[in-house]
Amino acid sequence: MKRACLLALLVACSAVAAHAQTVEDRARSAAAAAQAKTGSSDALREYYVTPGMAGQPIATVDNSKTFTPTINCQKTASLLEVLVQPASTGDIGTVRISQDTDFDGSFDRSSTLPVPVSGICANGIVSCQPGTWNQCHFFKWDVDAARALKLAEVEMPELAGCYCVNNSCGTNLVFGNLGEVLKDMGGGMVGALTTVDPRIGVAQAQVNGPVIDYVGAQATACAADPTIGQTAYRANPAAIQGDAASIAAGNSIFQTLKGSQAGVGKAEQVRSCTIEREVTLTSATYDDIVTATGSLLGVASCGPDCRQYRIGGTGNCSDPPATYALRFIANKPDRIVSARILELQTADWLQARVAGTPVAYAAKRPWLTNSLPSGDCGVGDNYSAYPNYDFTDALRQGGVTVDARIRATGSHKTGYMIVEVRVDTSCATSERLVDLCAGYATDATCRLDDEDVDGVETFRNGVGTGLRPLSQTRLFGTDSCTVQLTRDFFRRSRSYKCVLDTGSMPEPDLSRGAYIIDHSTETLLADRIRKADGSVTQTSAPFALPDRGSVPACEAICKTRAPKANTAAAPAGVTGSQQNVPTGWDSFYHVCDAANVCPTGLGEEVVSACGCLDDFPEAAVMMQSVRLAGADMTCTNVVR
Repeated sequence: MKRACLLALLVACSAVAAHAQTVEDRARSAAAAAQAKTGSSDALREYYVTPGMAGQPIATVDNSKTFTPTINCQKTASLLEVLVQPASTGDIGTVRISQDTDFDGSFDRSSTLPVPVSGICANGIVSCQPGTWNQCHFFKWDVDAARALKLAEVEMPELAGCYCVNNSCGTNLVFGNLGEVLKDMGGGMVGALTTVDPRIGVAQAQVNGPVIDYVGAQATACAADPTIGQTAYRANPAAIQGDAASIAAGNSIFQTLKGSQAGVGKAEQVRSCTIEREVTLTSATYDDIVTATGSLLGVASCGPDCRQYRIGGTGNCSDPPATYALRFIANKPDRIVSARILELQTADWLQARVAGTPVAYAAKRPWLTNSLPSGDCGVGDNYSAYPNYDFTDALRQGGVTVDARIRATGSHKTGYMIVEVRVDTSCATSERLVDLCAGYATDATCRLDDEDVDGVETFRNGVGTGLRPLSQTRLFGTDSCTVQLTRDFFRRSRSYKCVLDTGSMPEPDLSRGAYIIDHSTETLLADRIRKADGSVTQTSAPFALPDRGSVPACEAICKTRAPKANTAAAPAGVTGSQQNVPTGWDSFYHVCDAANVCPTGLGEEVVSACGCLDDFPEAAVMMQSVRLAGADMTCTNVVR
């Protein structure tokens, strides 16, 4: 009797305690229970993914009920089993593969690899002379028509993530890393299976000594043909857009929304344009630049861009001075380099004039006026002068006349002067930017969607790619006129998306939300409500959030490391054989337990104790180093 009363009292107290729980307490209890089953990838796999795909019971969050889901048409707890047995040479001498190809729960295919395994890759194996890295052959995992795994010999560049496991790289590598070896080898096999038949899904991998088992199912459809619609988009992702449009065209809900004001109110139009650097080359011959007509004794070349003109004749002392004029016409004044009177030669008197103005003379006495010179004439003396008079500016005005006035008699009555004109016949370059995008760039309704700068995609779908082209060097012109130019860019191809306002749908009224945000505080909730008659009512009420409790600043983690032989393999050989120190380190990060203790694995040593670790700078440096190293190894036909 006493025992029964005591039991009744305990039940009554429990009921009272349950009713005494607040809503927040019950919510926290439910959240804790859900977190226990969904708080990590391991928990999700254990409680839901594995039993769901293997056809095993799944329990509710509170474990009060169980049910067996049917989410796959076929499932098996023995999709694949791989057993390995190392040889004395360190190679894996025996690899036995067992498969359940028809998903009936029992193995129906069994095979043994015909070659020893000296190295393991992400998608295949390497088989060499046992115990060495010589006479190696490379094999990729493949699947035959009956979905049985097999090996196909390939070149090593077709394999990825290869590393050595036999004695040429170290001792006891297979047994010392048995779990990783099994996972890497089995992962390559599973990858081959799922590539051939995308319906196959793997729920769990379990390592048990030298064996790894995989639980799997046909996870995507019940069709017998692996090329089903759900997986067709993997091979042709662009097809999904057309298929979606076809389905939407026959969907009444979609068509209703499409025909509403929200659907037709605004539309976007894609507009393409370019910004191009237009380069023009012009060249000219000497005769294109300057011509000369009039009294001329002769012309001599003084270079490819230079000519010397001899102007002169005879004179008579009894007559006015004889004038011999030569008219220069500048057809391209900007290409005139220089024009000078170099030399005067005469028996008596010679005066050089430019545009009718005396500028130089050769005579017994000065003669720098237009009147007759004073003094003897016909005395037979020879006179010379080298004035080097520059009349370039006068010629660049479009044209100028240069003349020689001679006064002489007897047998010594001749005289002449030499005029030199130099021009520029090189290629002239003119350039301008033809910007056909200026209007779209300043239009507030348009936004840049795509941009290609000299073949480099700088914008894609409205987002900058982070790529920028290097300065380009290009040749322009022909064989006779060629110019090399280096510029930041030569052509930008852009597309803008511009909004077209084709409807009259009003903008939403956000005034109420703005009022709440502007007038509310941590303890007061303000509101403004507009009634049907147009009047506005303002309200305020106390407001408080429930205690959210305290949470740690971070999830405590620790960093460890373990020695690792550098067994990675490449076409040049095993990495360790190319290094002075063939041993490195593997780094690991672990979540610390409730006692803030680092759960180190076998052979690991603690590098950083439990705490809020931040190794982002180190990770960023490592990723940047790998990226730059990869960029240095990229071969292109462009000078960089």
